Amino acid sequence: MRDKRSIIGLLGALAVALAALFVAGPAQAAPQQAATKGGHVLVLPAAPAGVTPRSAAANSPTTSPAASRVVHVASGGTVSCTSGSLCTAAWDPTTGDWKVFFLYNCARYSLSYWNGSGYYVDSQTGGVTSYFYGQSGNVLKQFTPDSTVYSYDWTPVWSIRNC
Repeated sequence: MRDKRSIIGLLGALAVALAALFVAGPAQAAPQQAATKGGHVLVLPAAPAGVTPRSAAANSPTTSPAASRVVHVASGGTVSCTSGSLCTAAWDPTTGDWKVFFLYNCARYSLSYWNGSGYYVDSQTGGVTSYFYGQSGNVLKQFTPDSTVYSYDWTPVWSIRNC
């Protein structure tokens, strides 16, 4: 019975996200979220305004060290941010979709080719504090897990520490 409710909940979240895309328009759509057991579902909107998919001169966003898991999600698609992870989504112009990074292991992740608007949701546990850093190592944002999906401009962010 619990599995049926989870599937119905996921389908409902997807329907809400699709309705939001048609009502608000692709450039104005905000990510939706729904609670899942042990994490949160991130519904990613259409491509950021002004980007063209699959640019030959573009580079794919990356982290160093590598994230514990990375997935590509189409516009309007969903991904579950598992408990214990800080999940970040950056637009990948080389594939024309969202690249979602699961930052699970405690580290300071250097970012490459993270440009423009993206999203994050913090599903970590244990009362950790995470940080976004600028080019000179200055703290741009400090936050603790609250399982809310946030929009964020990745352009000034040079690194992320998830603990």
